[in-house]
Formats: sequence, C-alpha cells, structure tokens
Amino acid sequence: MSVLDIYAGPAALKRIREEGFHPDLFDFMLGASGGPKWFVLSGIDRIMVSDFFAGRSTPLDVVGSSAGSFRFSCYTQQNPQQAIDNLAYHYSHTVYSDKPTTHEISQKAWQLLEEVLGDDGARQIAHNKLIRAHFIVARCLGLTESENKAKQLTGLLASAAANKLSRKLLKHFYHRVIFSASGHALEFKDPYKIPTEQQWITEQNCQQALVASGAIPLILKGVQDITGANPGMYRDGGIIDYHFDLQLISNQNGLVLYPHFFKYPAPGWFDKSSKRKVHASSYDNVVMLVPSDNFIQQLPYNKIPDRKDFETMTADIRIPYWQEVIKRSEQLGEALCQMKLQRDISAMVKPIGFC
Repeated sequence: MSVLDIYAGPAALKRIREEGFHPDLFDFMLGASGGPKWFVLSGIDRIMVSDFFAGRSTPLDVVGSSAGSFRFSCYTQQNPQQAIDNLAYHYSHTVYSDKPTTHEISQKAWQLLEEVLGDDGARQIAHNKLIRAHFIVARCLGLTESENKAKQLTGLLASAAANKLSRKLLKHFYHRVIFSASGHALEFKDPYKIPTEQQWITEQNCQQALVASGAIPLILKGVQDITGANPGMYRDGGIIDYHFDLQLISNQNGLVLYPHFFKYPAPGWFDKSSKRKVHASSYDNVVMLVPSDNFIQQLPYNKIPDRKDFETMTADIRIPYWQEVIKRSEQLGEALCQMKLQRDISAMVKPIGFC
C-alpha cells in the first residue's frame, strides 16, 4: 500500500500523462504554514535537494509562508541538506518553560533561525539565482498591529469575522508582503485581490523576514519595521496564505510542485475550520504530494505532529515522538524516488477534486 499519494490539477495531469514525472516539469514549489507538521515532509525535502532537483540548471521559485519559509531558507543555502537537518534537529528539540511567555517563544524562534542560517546563510539565500526564495509575510493594519494582547485579540476577532463574510475583506486588516531573492518578483493571480507589496531579501533583513513569516499572532511577537520594507508590524504569512489560493504564473509554462501534509488545503489561517475551498484555477497546474492516510495511521499516536504537542506532551514524550516521525518521513522520500523511475506514473495520479 502506497505511503505517498499524488494529486494533480487538470493541466498538470495532462502534462504528466504526456511527459511522465520529472524535475524539469516544475518551475515552482509551494511550502505551507503548519509549524511542526513539517516534520512529516522532511524526508521529501531531503530527497528534493539531494536527488530530485540536484543538478538543476533552470531557476526554481520556492514560495513559502511560516514553516514553509523556514524550509525554503534551507533549500536556498549552499548545503541545503545540512540546513534541513539543522532545522529538523533544532526545531524538534525546542523546549519551553511550563508557562512560556510570548517573549520566551519569540526568543526561541530567533535562536532557531540563527542555527539554521549560520554565519553566511542569509547572504546565500539573498543571492541564490537558481533556487529563488519567496517568503510570504503579513503586514498588519489597525489593532492587529498592537503588541497589547487585548487590542491584538480584538483585531484578530474582527478580521476573522470579516474573513467569514469574504476573504476580500482581509485587505482592511493585512497586506501580503513577499520578500524575494535575487531581485526576481513573484508573478501570480490572487482571486481575492488582497493588496500585495514586493520587497527584496537582503543579508540584513533575511532573518527578520523569516521570523515574521512564522510570527503567530498572540503566540510570538511580530517584527517591527523590517529593514528595507515599509514601516509597520509584520506577522505570520499564513494569516493570508495558510495553504495558498494563488495561481502562480510562469513564462515557461512550468508546473507547481506542492508537498503538503493535508490533501485538502485551506486558503488562509481563518479558514482552517471553515468550508471555504480553494479556487480550481489556483490548482490547475499543481501537483500535490501528500502522506497517505495509511502512512499517517501508522505513525505514533496515529497523527502527524502539530503545535498543540507543546501543550499536551511533556518534552521527554514529544521529542522522541517527533524524532520518530522525522525518521519515518524517509519512507516518503524513498517513495518520491520511485515515482521518478515509474514509467507510467499517470496511473497513480489522482485528480484534484477539492476545489
């Protein structure tokens, strides 16, 4: 029984039937928000950088929010596999006090990214012209800017209520900001037309943008006035682009590769428990790689890790559990290698039907 399911939109499925499944099909990768959920994909990430995209000669744009940004900060370093190992190790071994404050949690996030970036990672990311990073961040407006918890919570509740009416109303609370490397702007269509600002990744602001991309409201402190960007308070990119509802545009007509821990993506952070679906146009040229239900059921506790594990498990239980998931994720990487060798992979591909 397969451990890795593959889903494709209509245009992507047509290309796979015609050309098979190979690295040159893809011009983009997507990396979703989700914190520790990423551990189940770490085996795929290792194969991506060591095998699947190794030796690539044409640019690959990697687009992430929150944990997706953290992952792709590894892809775009000179030794990406070592960077992924650093991220997996230090993130999985993060320990907080019994009642951590936002200050403590934020401090740990900065320390984590210092470990991942090392002395030269920011420069490598900013100037990588082959694997081009795009980190998505939300610039806050009104009460959502405040570090006062009562005011921030009021702003969050108001934006959640507005989002329930229409995602278009998020523009009154947040603007999308994309920090891109090598002076290469990301081209896309947003069905909700949320205002978007383009900024560049530099050695000076790389860590700031990464911390901001994962700065969960009320949990972590936002990042004030990122260097080189518009003044303001920056928070988690997943607020707007949690699992993405964007149509990425390529001049070469390439596809989008999307390893994801869920087979049903939610557009934004406020849509996690709603019935809102992504647009079919956003997933027409997308290929999703998703851990199968059978694989997940065989994991400890029959689930992939999530942020609640910090609250429900002690460190001596949580850390071995997360390490075991990281180890088992290698099976997904192996399955990806087999897919590349499969002659008629189209028989394994399932049409995307969640739009």
